Amino acid sequence: MKKLQCIVLVLIALIALPIMAQDSEGLGAGEGGIILWDNTGGDPATFNPLISGDASSSTVWGWMYPSIIGVSPFTGLEEPNLPGSMAESWEFDETGTVLTINLRQDITWNDGTQLTSKDYIWAVEATRSGEIDTPRVSAFATFADGTPAGGNIISVEGPDDFTVVVTFEEADCISFSDVNDVTPVPAHIFEELYGGNYAAMQDEPRRIPTVSFGPFGDVEFAAGERVSLLADQSYPDTILDYVSPSEWIYLSVSDENVATERFIGGELSILAVPSTRQEEFRTDPFLQEFPRFEFTGNGFSFFAMNHANPDNPQPGIDEDGNIIEQEPHPVLGDKLVRQAISHAVDMDALIEGIRDGNGVKVATHTIPTSWVYNEELQYEFNPELAMEKLTEAGWIDHDDNPDTPRICEDCLFATQVDEAFNGTELALDLHVPAGSDVAEQMGLFFQDQMNSVGFNASFEAIDWASAFLPELTGQTFDMNLLSWSLGLPINPDTSSFYHPEADVPGSGFNFGSYYNPEIIELNEQARTFPGCDTEGRAELYSQAQEILFDEMPYFYMYVSEAMTAVQPGTLNWNPTPFSRTYSTDSWVSPTVAQP
Repeated sequence: MKKLQCIVLVLIALIALPIMAQDSEGLGAGEGGIILWDNTGGDPATFNPLISGDASSSTVWGWMYPSIIGVSPFTGLEEPNLPGSMAESWEFDETGTVLTINLRQDITWNDGTQLTSKDYIWAVEATRSGEIDTPRVSAFATFADGTPAGGNIISVEGPDDFTVVVTFEEADCISFSDVNDVTPVPAHIFEELYGGNYAAMQDEPRRIPTVSFGPFGDVEFAAGERVSLLADQSYPDTILDYVSPSEWIYLSVSDENVATERFIGGELSILAVPSTRQEEFRTDPFLQEFPRFEFTGNGFSFFAMNHANPDNPQPGIDEDGNIIEQEPHPVLGDKLVRQAISHAVDMDALIEGIRDGNGVKVATHTIPTSWVYNEELQYEFNPELAMEKLTEAGWIDHDDNPDTPRICEDCLFATQVDEAFNGTELALDLHVPAGSDVAEQMGLFFQDQMNSVGFNASFEAIDWASAFLPELTGQTFDMNLLSWSLGLPINPDTSSFYHPEADVPGSGFNFGSYYNPEIIELNEQARTFPGCDTEGRAELYSQAQEILFDEMPYFYMYVSEAMTAVQPGTLNWNPTPFSRTYSTDSWVSPTVAQP
């Protein structure tokens, strides 16, 4: 998703107090022990940031490459002169379309070669080439051959070693963050390896990096077991002026429950505590000894709703850029039905019973940490109102029996598409990815609650790769359970997943085929607001929220209340709502810190 330049954020729920550069027991470089993280996401597909698309890969290469512009772990804002980043300062010209980034001159790759604009430019050229598979090209207006790519960046130039000039197609308040979509790489190494044959990178995705910039490097990879990185004492941006741990290990673990037990047993250094175990860590006397940090997550869970006929998926726009008018979904194409579902499902009960209270109910894509969050927008659990909405929508209780499904009597699809649809049952398929007990419980909960007001909802957990993802992106689903991670900085713009350009069967994020020209206009006004003033933009985004609340493109559910824990005795752990791990290069493991 595209991001935002300016935000005002609310910091919440600090359980463990920040720890800054504590006494390290007289230990020095590389003497702070081994840091072990769990990896439940499978082996990294690559160690190359330019062709990376999975979380396991980015977790590993994130230790070894810089960003062009840093994001503060304390504020969630893009700021200059941050550790691990290249930008010393930046400024826009008077048109707002030309961004000049001045680079730091005090940093080198670990082979002694200075980081320069060439490292970013090479990465940009590879990304735009069209020769590699990468989602990062969406930041640019075109590929190298002129084919539209959908972004706002026209060109990136390096007039000298310590200046990068980015030109945007138009001034806006969002595309600034797109500059960070491309990760700088050591151009002198990549040029020697690949030259202009960028596609060759995909022939060796797990090539071990020989040159890096970060607190850990020197990759050792054992498929299905672990990825190990050794401390790199040449890294200049450390907290303690040296890297404290000797090694960082990404240990393959089958699932979060196994990870939790191994953490409790002292085999892992840090744990993202599953929601189903958080109350244990709060109340169990033994588990209370583990330092923990609680925070509101940066994303939300939802049931995606298909607004268009799943038997006839269509793109949002044609080849000439014109809107394609699509057939409505037989059930969910009617706003009244979507609203009925919002009143039929008791989200408070779901959060309390299935998430053990570890969630904050939301009713749009904006979340409590967003600078435009409106806590007054909430769905009302009211089954009687749900049934009234269904009746108004033409779904009739034909036999005065709430246990049997309602039927269509001049419902929207019958009046607009096919009169023969009259008499059809109010049926929907609810799908979640297989393998998650919590997801399956939520699917069953929705099924029961919806059926209590007259639906014939059928629930099934299906395989992600072979069934769930193909029907989701192919737009052949009814309601599918998902989560969005919003990234940083938090961005209230919805163009990436509600605009018709993103409605592309097979690939687009607007898989529900939602379309509202007023939403598009409000996003456009907020994106191009003069001076990017947050107060004026917030008013526009507030109007958009009210529309989304009313129209329900998704059934927005909740933001997770998250918890991270570390081993007792860990030194220099300094968690914030925006990063629990940024200070890892200063950690001292408890086996070393305590006698």
